[in-house]
Amino acid sequence: MTNTKPAKQTFTGYQIFIITVLAILQFTIILDFMVISPLGAMLIPKLKISPSQFGLVVSAYAFSAGISGLLAAGFADKFDRKKLLLFFYTGFIIGTTLCALAPDYQFLMIARIVTGVFGGVISSIGMAIITDLFKMEVRGRVMGFIQMAFAASQVLGLPIGLLLADKFNWHAPFAMIVGFGVLLGIVIAVYMKPVTDHLRIKSDRRPLTHLYKTVSHPPYLIAFLSTTLLATGGFMLMPFGSTFSVNNLGIKQSQLFELYFITGIFAFGFGPLVGFLSDKVGKYKIFVFGSLISLIMVAIYTNLPGITPLWYVVVINVIMFGGITARMISSSALISGIPQPQDRGAFMSINSSVQQISGGIASTVAGMIISQSADGKLQHMNILGYCVIISMSIVIGMMYIINRQINSKAAKAPVPQPVKEEELAEAFVIE
Repeated sequence: MTNTKPAKQTFTGYQIFIITVLAILQFTIILDFMVISPLGAMLIPKLKISPSQFGLVVSAYAFSAGISGLLAAGFADKFDRKKLLLFFYTGFIIGTTLCALAPDYQFLMIARIVTGVFGGVISSIGMAIITDLFKMEVRGRVMGFIQMAFAASQVLGLPIGLLLADKFNWHAPFAMIVGFGVLLGIVIAVYMKPVTDHLRIKSDRRPLTHLYKTVSHPPYLIAFLSTTLLATGGFMLMPFGSTFSVNNLGIKQSQLFELYFITGIFAFGFGPLVGFLSDKVGKYKIFVFGSLISLIMVAIYTNLPGITPLWYVVVINVIMFGGITARMISSSALISGIPQPQDRGAFMSINSSVQQISGGIASTVAGMIISQSADGKLQHMNILGYCVIISMSIVIGMMYIINRQINSKAAKAPVPQPVKEEELAEAFVIE
């Protein structure tokens, strides 16, 4: 009797390696950016700077990352993606080393700019590699695992970074990232295979022409605009999270470890679950669900009246980051389905640049809105919350348009032939 039960889709050893490497890569990039936020409560008094100056430190990385991404976009589809990845990751490590050596505010600003120039392009290269190697049908799950890096940076990176900063100084977390990054770079150089399939597609476009055609292509514009608003929320609230928790909510500096660790543990589990549900239930449905949760929790969080028990802040953060994780994974998977194969590198690079530049603007604007009273408390956090809620609401409609575009694109594609049982293990296409 023949067994008609479909074979279970599995990862090959190299598939697991690729996903793991890209996830760890994202971990170092995200940690380098995110570690600035919890260090804010320490950096502002240590460097004797204002909240607006601290906002500039955050936005300096974002602006430089955005500009470099645009400059690199025209060349993104002209080279082996592995070589591009190693080039920019080396520059990122150099920039982070400068952060670990920064003696004052001015030097730190320069170091963050250097780090952003290289670090801002890395995520787009990783996204292009994922889009090249994995089918749309399983991309939600892949994104789910990759986005676990966001949670891992909270579970492992931020708490360890805070402990190191508390025990030594604020330079220590950057030194930790450098050491970890050097080891990862060696692994990528030795074991990762070249990613060159996109080079087989003939294109006579010059770099500037390629950049212009990608930026001006109408179906891509809605994706870039959506990314602009997606970045607004995170970049507005995140830089001031630790300072708000310590100065307004009464959370002790030493308790930030518990806050980020517990939140990260839950977010770590959300990643694979959300990725699976995105592929199973629908990426847009998960995005809407995550957005509704996020905007509700942002409204609660930014309107907390004052001294708040740690457990209550933890609960709010866990639910809020659960919603944010759902938005990140589902939106990334949806947007990855927009570009044509020959445009993927340029599209991802431009999309990353748009995210960084809009995030930098959001951080700068947030620094202007936020003020600090004589007792150290941040004022006008509720106004930031309302801005984030409005942007989240608008993006729900824009992602609906993107979802329709992808469904229309899929409907026009050739109808696939029935897949034999022995071919199901090849659902993840990697050469």
